[in-house]
Amino acid sequence: MTVLVDPPMWPRHGRVWGHLVSDASLAELHAFAARAGLPDRGFDQDHYDVPAEHYERLVALGAVLVDGRELIRRLRASGLRVRARDRF
Repeated sequence: MTVLVDPPMWPRHGRVWGHLVSDASLAELHAFAARAGLPDRGFDQDHYDVPAEHYERLVALGAVLVDGRELIRRLRASGLRVRARDRF
């Protein structure tokens, strides 16, 4: 079980954002996010959106930095990925 984070590269609201996911369970993801102090509003069905300024802390807490393709590959393999057509 691993929590993964990809490099921040998505500009929005004056910040640059990336994603935090679990390759095992949403429970693991939510527990990690709570330990990291991420707000619940950052959760988007299968991942947390996280601004660049949180990355150093996330990695220090044990998140593994991977590229975006690897993050998506592992999220899909976990069965946790919510497809775009299934998002509300």
